[in-house]
Order: sequence, then C-alpha cells, then structure tokens
Amino acid sequence: MTRSAQPHYDIIIRGGTLVDGSGAPRYAADLAIKDQRIAAIGDLAGATAEQVIDAGGQVVAPGFIDSHTHDDRYLIVDPGMPAKLSQGVTTVITGNCGLSQAPWLPGKRQEVPAPINLLSTDTADFPFATFGAYLENLERHPAAVNAACLVGHTSLRAAAMDDLNRPANDAEITHMQDLLREAMQAGAIGLSTGTAYPTAMPATTEELMGVAQVLREHGGIYASHIRDEADNIFAALDEAFAVGAAGQAPVLVSHHKLIGPKNHGRSVQTLAHIAAAAERQPVRLDAYPYVAGSTILRKDRLAVSSRVIVSKSGPLPQYAGWDLDKIAEDMGVTQEEAVDALQPAGAIYFIMDERDVERILAYPGTMIGSDGMPHDPAPHPRLWGTFPRVLGYYCRDMQLFTLEEAVHKMTGMTADYFRLPQRGLLKTGHYADVVVFDPDTIADTATWSSPTRQAQGIQCVLVNGTLAWRDGATTNSRTGAVVRPRK
Repeated sequence: MTRSAQPHYDIIIRGGTLVDGSGAPRYAADLAIKDQRIAAIGDLAGATAEQVIDAGGQVVAPGFIDSHTHDDRYLIVDPGMPAKLSQGVTTVITGNCGLSQAPWLPGKRQEVPAPINLLSTDTADFPFATFGAYLENLERHPAAVNAACLVGHTSLRAAAMDDLNRPANDAEITHMQDLLREAMQAGAIGLSTGTAYPTAMPATTEELMGVAQVLREHGGIYASHIRDEADNIFAALDEAFAVGAAGQAPVLVSHHKLIGPKNHGRSVQTLAHIAAAAERQPVRLDAYPYVAGSTILRKDRLAVSSRVIVSKSGPLPQYAGWDLDKIAEDMGVTQEEAVDALQPAGAIYFIMDERDVERILAYPGTMIGSDGMPHDPAPHPRLWGTFPRVLGYYCRDMQLFTLEEAVHKMTGMTADYFRLPQRGLLKTGHYADVVVFDPDTIADTATWSSPTRQAQGIQCVLVNGTLAWRDGATTNSRTGAVVRPRK
C-alpha cells in the first residue's frame, strides 16, 4: 500500500487495552474515529490521523452512561457538565424518580412542589410546556454530553392536577396520558415514578398503571423509585412490577437499597425476589456505590439515619454542608424544628449497610447510576465520584467484579436496556463516545467534607468523536446529542 492510499482518520487512539462494554475479555488494539463514529478497530500502525492519542498502559472503554441522574436543568445551566465529563460519563439518563423539567404548564402553579424543586425552586426555570419543547431546546443548545430523557409522573401530576394530595381522577389520568404520549412521540425514552415522595404518595397503583399504558404504544422503559425502600419493600417492588406489566415495559428499580438498621441485610431476600420477577418480565436495577442517599430534607428520614448532612437550604444557605445535629445545636432548637426552619432544603442520609451496597452492586442485573444532585451547594459526593469509585474501590481494590463486568454495568448493559441506538459498545459504526483511563490509579476523591473534588485517573473523554475532556480539564466542546430510543 502506498502512503497516499493509507487510511486517514480524524482521531486514532493507539496502544490501549480495549474493554469494549459487552463484558467480553479485554484485548489490545488501536481505535480510529471519523465523522463522529468508530471507523476501525485493530492494528492501525499504517494509518494516519489529524490527532493521535497515546493510550499506552491505559484502558479504552465506551463512555460511561449514567443510568440515574437529575441533570435535567444541569444540561442547560452548566452545559460543560464538568461533574460528569470528569469521571468519564458521556451520556446521562434524566427525568428519574418522577421528576422531569417538562411538561410544565405556564401559570398552573405559583410554586414548585417538592420534590420537583430538587431541579429548581423557581417556576421561571420551567419554561417548557411540552416535553418536545424541552428536547428541542437541548438540541438547539447542546451540552457537552448526550442526554436520554425520561418523563416524570410527578411532573405529569403537577401539570394535570390542581390538588396533588389525592389520587387522580379519570379525566386527570387521561390528561397525563396525553402529555406522556406527546413526550414519547417527541423522543422520550420512558416514564419514571416516585411514589415515595409526598406529592406522588396519593397516587394509586391503578393511576400508575393507567398512565403507564401509553408505553405500550412506544416501547418505553418504566423506572420506579418504589413506594417504600424500608419495611414494606416487597409490596413496593411488586407494585413496580405490576405497573411495568401494565405498560408492557421493561422495569428499572431505581437506586435499589434497604433503608434503616432493621432492614439491613435484607438485600439477600430482595435480590432473590427481583431475580424471580425477572424470569417473568424484564427487570433491572440501578445503584450508586455509597451507604448514604440524598434527596429533600424530610423529618421521616431522621429516625432511620445514623447521620444527616444538609446539602442545601433556601432561607439559610450558610448551613449547606453542616450536619443537622450541629445546625440544631447552633440554632438552639430540636432537629425537627431545624428541618422546618431550613425548608426548602436537601439532605444526605446515612441509611444503608455496606454489605447490602456490595451485594446490590454485584448483582448481575445492576447498572450504575449516580443519582447526584447538581444544584446542591454541598452535594453528595456521588455527583462527582460514582464511576471512578466503582472502577477503583469496588472493582480494583475490593475485587467485587472484573473490570470487564464493571464497564459492562456502566456501558453496554445500560445502552441495551434503555434501547440507546449505537451507544455503549466499542464497535465499528457506533458513535465514538470513548473514555481513556488508568486502571491502576482511577479513583474517586470527592468526600463528605469536600464533595466536589475531581476524580483521578481519567486521561481523556470523547463525545460523538470530539475530544471533550483531557488531562483534568474541559475542551469546551458542546457535541452532546439528544439520544432517542431505538424503535
């Protein structure tokens, strides 16, 4: 072959060890990119490129897919997405736990109900009357990462109902169905619910099943923040399975965990229950690698938490990052009174057992999701550390699973279950979402006291064939796309 006939690419990543996202064994190869796609994989010693990345001693993997985020507004207000790119994430799944930024009917509500206010407390930050308008805005103003978006049932309730403290009536269910249908036609990937929260607790199983029936028309996924992750977890799991069946939809049990000391250890039983259900219908889990959760500040979590850190407070922002008991002491009130004074507020709750966390992460049907809160001034460290923590602490140090299994849980498995076309694998023709990292040094550095510290060991990240992150810094690219589901 003459030099003029040699292949020429946009980028070649040379000398790395490829972990392709399928779960198959790693292998040595070069990877070439052209026009947003993976163009060739193999020995490309004779090929040339506009840019060559040396991956010697590094792992080359598909960009990580964060299966559980609340990045709906983060994509708009901080499109550089540093918390995600810095840990190798190239695609985020938004709209979880029943919460999405759209639809929001202008003038319908004078304030943002909890927990939708995790996204913002200002109604002006919800300008999209339809889900299609939200997706169109993301396409007009791309972020640095891709987004695949769920529709939140609580957001549908807020748009369709005046009073959220009761079950929906038939007309309101029909209205929610219409709003969900519009969203699915526009490119949403499914429906999420969050009946553990006060604004969705009144929803009956029949209401959830009625809304979910729209999924039959489009093949979307059903993601459930189940009604109870504590004493009544088995009934809550069965409700999620029933709602998924009503929509003929794959079920995703969000951030599976067991809350409170009396339930610690019960993951042995819940995982067996989930595995049995998975023989009847598609069921998967997502999980984050920490013993603490994070959501709105609520009194009913205090009794089951060994520690509570306030992550944000509207009226008293100076207390963000403080332990609740210290805030109460500083204010000279009880912890319950402090909760009232801090509202609206967010918190981090130490509620889980490490052995349950490990067991759930290792379960073959578990995907990795950060569940981070990007608008909290003192966020849970999972926002910045989830994926390196899985690869470093749980995979390399604890040997909970192989590197191939770990990468599969955050790439190929996720893309397949959410039906994200041509994502999640290092495969010729697929979009070039790629991360290069050092398997010996990759680690989370975000802590409870310093929760926004950047992870280590990520050499570079490419999104749709463009270098988006390199050597600890953004390239200021904005090549993220709205990912619509495979039909």
